[in-house]
Amino acid sequence: MSLSLPASVDAIVELLATENYVCDRRLATALFLALKLQRPLFLEGAPGVGKTELAKTLARALNTQLVRVQCYEGLDIAQTAYEWNVGRQMIEIRLAEAAHEVDREALARRLYARDMLVERPLLQALTQVRAPVLLIDELDRADEPFDAFLLEVLAENQLTIPEFGTVVAAAPPVTLITSNRTREIHDALKRRCLYHWVDFPDVERELEIVRLKAPGASERLYRQVVEFVQRMRGLDLFKSPGVAETIDWTNALVALNTMQLDPASVQDTLGVLLKHQDDLQRMQGGDSAKILDELRAKALL
Repeated sequence: MSLSLPASVDAIVELLATENYVCDRRLATALFLALKLQRPLFLEGAPGVGKTELAKTLARALNTQLVRVQCYEGLDIAQTAYEWNVGRQMIEIRLAEAAHEVDREALARRLYARDMLVERPLLQALTQVRAPVLLIDELDRADEPFDAFLLEVLAENQLTIPEFGTVVAAAPPVTLITSNRTREIHDALKRRCLYHWVDFPDVERELEIVRLKAPGASERLYRQVVEFVQRMRGLDLFKSPGVAETIDWTNALVALNTMQLDPASVQDTLGVLLKHQDDLQRMQGGDSAKILDELRAKALL
């Protein structure tokens, strides 16, 4: 069953807004074209800019299932596509032996029948009656050979199982692939996708996001937090804070009843923003004070 898809780029923006996802027009255009042309959308960008959240939000907005492949080193076909139910196959073999069955071809057909397949996410995405959103998350964490395995699924919306045959999608999934760019993804895979780089938002867009995702702060604190984080991203940090960290930091400050940023509140909560000791030491060593001085000069403190 196909999905009822938005008819325009503006409709994409409005649809995602119903689920509190703030989408800029360039990203909305890429998503609209991916839906219209039935092509996978490949999203690259720093961690925490909303790539994974886009897939989750889209599934909710379209009222369909989210099927997720979380990538990691050593990922293989059995974990992502399918495997055979070895236990049931062994039972079939024992029953055939007990009955002195000699028709090996008939036994082989039973051993590799459709009901012997255990579906993993990629196969599940192809067998849903209603088209799901298929999220292949952090593909750069998987080994390079996994890129090649995905080509058939991405290009043909099908999966070939040597012992069984080819499973073709009943309703082609809406496929989103994310990467934090810790390695280069194979060009053959990228050619099968539309591509979009998801950058950090500007001040006004990040303010809009944080207001939606972290209610309870004053307008003054919202702006101080966003301006502070935006300046942090201009430093040479090992891992710059993403939008997700901005939201977490705002919620943490609200939980501590913080009315506005000051040296003590910043120093006490830097661990919400930064997850590397070198970055923490740098900020505690004076960079946070410099940023607070800049905000004070801008009359935000």
